[in-house]
Amino acid sequence: MKVVMVNSSPHEHGCTYTALREVAEELKRQGIESEIVHIGKEAIHGCIACGQCRKTGKCVFDDAVNRIAPKLAEADGIIFGTPVYYAGISGQLKSFLDRLFFSNSRKLAYKPAAAVVSARRGGCTATFDDVVKYFTINNMPVVSSQYWNQVHGFTPDDVRKDEEGLQIMRTLARNMAWLLKCIDCGRANGIDLPEREPGIATNFIR
Repeated sequence: MKVVMVNSSPHEHGCTYTALREVAEELKRQGIESEIVHIGKEAIHGCIACGQCRKTGKCVFDDAVNRIAPKLAEADGIIFGTPVYYAGISGQLKSFLDRLFFSNSRKLAYKPAAAVVSARRGGCTATFDDVVKYFTINNMPVVSSQYWNQVHGFTPDDVRKDEEGLQIMRTLARNMAWLLKCIDCGRANGIDLPEREPGIATNFIR
């Protein structure tokens, strides 16, 4: 089993990475493979709602989204990590998630997923909420911890001193490993994915 983690901070080995590394190390102790993919310095185009991905399964912009989407589709679990910018997610992650979920939502459905956020001081819960909404609109079990999945610090050394934050990351990893193993056990015993009804789209105009 494997968990793919996306680091959307421009600092490849900064605070967000430090949090994700704590998750990765605990996943390894739990017998789960992991990989951290860095997108924080890439030019990632925003969605232009052209609808081509509905026809082809790929976005018209051939950047990190198309490159990483197959890796996420193959993963058993997914974690997105982001720094906090103005109480929200990084611009790279916003563009990445919008296009990823529009073009690959069915391939990601029912995969356990989690958000990890990093801030010097404030804005964590609003940012956390930004990411988790992508999961809850797409039939993805949200993996929780003993507190919201956040660390605090201005530098990686600061984060390494955030004992509670690092414990939250380890708990998140153990919860992810437990859920992946439960799903694997269920699959081995004939428990299929939930039956999915055809989608119904309505609006509020009468």
